[in-house]
Parts: sequence; C-alpha cells; structure tokens
Amino acid sequence: MLEVRAEKLRREVLAYAGAGAEITQLHERAIELVGETVRSDLTCWAMLDPETLAISSMTSGRSRIPQQYEPLLAESEYNGDDPGTFAELARSGRTVARASDLPAGEVAHSLRHGAVWAPLGLGSEVRLVFRVDGVCWGAAGFVRSGPDFTDRDLEFLSLVAPGLAVATRAASVHARAVTGCGDQGPAVVLTDAAGDPVALTAAARGWRDRFDGIAPGRLDVVLRAATFGARSSRSGVFKARVRDAEGGWILVRATALTGGDEPQTAVTLEPAAGGELTGLLLAAYAVTARERDVCADVLAGYATSEIADRRGITVNTVQDHLKSVYAKAGVRSRAELAARLRTGREN
Repeated sequence: MLEVRAEKLRREVLAYAGAGAEITQLHERAIELVGETVRSDLTCWAMLDPETLAISSMTSGRSRIPQQYEPLLAESEYNGDDPGTFAELARSGRTVARASDLPAGEVAHSLRHGAVWAPLGLGSEVRLVFRVDGVCWGAAGFVRSGPDFTDRDLEFLSLVAPGLAVATRAASVHARAVTGCGDQGPAVVLTDAAGDPVALTAAARGWRDRFDGIAPGRLDVVLRAATFGARSSRSGVFKARVRDAEGGWILVRATALTGGDEPQTAVTLEPAAGGELTGLLLAAYAVTARERDVCADVLAGYATSEIADRRGITVNTVQDHLKSVYAKAGVRSRAELAARLRTGREN
C-alpha cells in the first residue's frame, strides 16, 4: 500500500513540475500530498543549493512556523552546533533522520529543539533530504505533538524522496522574466553577533522588499543564516544562492570582519548570474559531463569546428551534444542557450 501511494505521489509531483510549476508551487502541492499519509503540525520544505547545501527557498504548509522563530531556525542550521541539520543529513548519505534516534544529549542542547519546538509544544521531529544522481536538491522537516513518527512514516518518506528530488531539480529552472531596476550601487548589510542588521546601504534597503515578496521577514532570516554560516565556516566565508519571488536567483555572500570590539559580519546581496549560476543550471538540466564541456565552449564563444578540435570529437558529435542540451534546457539556438545559462531566465 505504501509503495502504491508513493508511486502516485511521484507521478503527480513530476507532472506538476513538468507543467512549469516553480519551487514554491511544487512544494506547496507536495506538502498536501505527503500530509495525506504523514501527519505533522508544522512542516518546512527547502530547496538546497546543490553545491553548498545552503537553503535556497523555504515553503511552509497551511500552518506556518511563527515568524519570530524563523531567525532561530536559520541560526540552528548554520551555527555548527545543532544535530541533524539539512546539510549534515545530506552529507551523511542518509535520506531520513528521526530526532528520537539521535543521541539524547545532542537533542537536549539543540537550539532548534530547545528554543523553537519545545515552546511550541512539538516534541517529535523527522527530517528528509531529496537526492538524485548523488546530488541533494532539497529537504523537508516535519514536527508534531503527541506520538513520535513511526517506522511506517519514515518508510513512506524514504519511498517518495527520489521523486521529490527529480521534481525539485526540474522546478529549479523555472523562472519568469523580470525587468531590471538599474544599478543602485552595492547592497551591503552589516550584522552584529546575533545576526541582526546594524547598518545597510541604500541599495540593501531596496532588497528588503524583494525578500519580503518571498515571505514577510525573510531578509532577517537570510541575514541570520549568512552571519552564522560565515562565523562557523573554516574559511570565514559564506555563500548561497537564494530563490526570489519570481523564481530567479539572489547571490548572498558573507564574511566575518576583524578588528572590531564586537563580532560583525558583512553581507552582500546581488542578482546571481554568469558563472555563479551556470553550474547550478547545468546540474538542474541533468547535462552530462561531455555536454558540459561543449556548453563551456559555447559560452566562451567558440565555433562548432573549434569545439570539435578542442574536444577531439567530430563536428557531428558536437551538434548531437548541442541538440541534447537544447532539448533539456528548452531552447532552440546557441544564443538562447547562452542567455539561459547566464541568467536562468526564460525568454
């Protein structure tokens, strides 16, 4: 019975993604479908940046996590102390993790469990990652009061995870074209030790509306994540590509500052484009290694005969690779392919 339900869900989410649903739309529908089998009081689904495993989007079910707790959840994901983060689960190779299966001492000292779930009366949690072809594209967390999540719940989530991964990967490339608003200068935010903004450039203030278009208070959540991500990183640098309300991409970078009396972090915001976006899109289109080489040469401006010479293949093989990539990316020419890979936008 679980296998039948999982297969039905897989078919529906793949059809939904194939019809052009964006990440938020896809995850909203998937939340409803999974909720028919696995009960939760609150759930939050995320697209993960496949290169950094940073959270790129967040979608809640009908009952949204109270806004005042969202910065704490962001901090718990990136402070380097909480057990069972989405990134940790993705790197472990596992698909599902139940909080009650983790060491009790780790859960007891968890910011997520102690400062968010406990005050809300939610004692049970399970987390899931969506992985396909060895790449993690998304994750979901479920919490509830009352009885813990069962082995049957975990089995169902494990069964649907591959389908959710393929659908999330497909939906990650859907974005509407938008009109630029001109150069407003660098968007920089200075945050304090708690991840709260203490100074912003004029351009950064303008970005608040763009983030609030995703969800109220979302910029504060992103700043908290970037601050703790930079501070817990060995390099002192944090980078993530975050989805905007139109399905495009925002590049968020942060670095810890030195020399001050109090810890401070500089966070920059800008549209993600060019090299910061191309690798992600190639992965999303499931482009093969040979096809990636050809795409790199196309972006560099090489002619077909030059690509053939560079790669040691025939001109016909180059054309075959390009036809395959065109079909995957939904374009019809080199120019359209280059524009898509540089901007992520549909024409």
